[in-house]
Amino acid sequence: MKHLKAARPGLDRRAFMGRIIGGGMIGAGLLGSAAFAQDGAASQRNISSFRNRHWNEFFSSLGKGVLLADVSSRAVYYWSGDGQTSRVYPCSIPMTEQLTRRGRTEIVRKQTNPSWTPTADMRSRDPSLPAQVAGGAPDNPLGPFALYLSWPAYLVHGTHDTRKIGRRSSSGCYGLYNEHITELFGMAEVGTQVAVF
Repeated sequence: MKHLKAARPGLDRRAFMGRIIGGGMIGAGLLGSAAFAQDGAASQRNISSFRNRHWNEFFSSLGKGVLLADVSSRAVYYWSGDGQTSRVYPCSIPMTEQLTRRGRTEIVRKQTNPSWTPTADMRSRDPSLPAQVAGGAPDNPLGPFALYLSWPAYLVHGTHDTRKIGRRSSSGCYGLYNEHITELFGMAEVGTQVAVF
């Protein structure tokens, strides 16, 4: 590490990460090969699960923006309507294939401090679930912001339980770290095109 600092003054891991994330580069794909290059087995697992995707694989134009939810990579991709902003966020995914709805939809509503109402199916699997949890409550699993899709009961939202990110842990939604949903909520518009695959 001393050699790197001597060769490039002021360049450290935090600055490098800040440039990647702040610059809108797709850091997960860039870092995936570097982070696992020393361990062949880990590299094989990483390569098989994460794939860099692009909006034009699913839509003919950006419109108001594009959001892709990649179940295999456990990532949400976002592009703004003007094409100037792109982001990749790690996410939680549905627990089973039966709970995973795939296809095209759009963002139809944005909500700050969304209330959570477990579906009838969720309550049949876990009768201890409450009928509803108020928005902003500490036990509300939706976090501070939610983007509602045209499919009933499917959302992209935050979560206070960060252990869920990168895992099969939801009943159909895509959960992001709260700082990521805060950023995405500020950028994504109602009418943003969504593809889940």
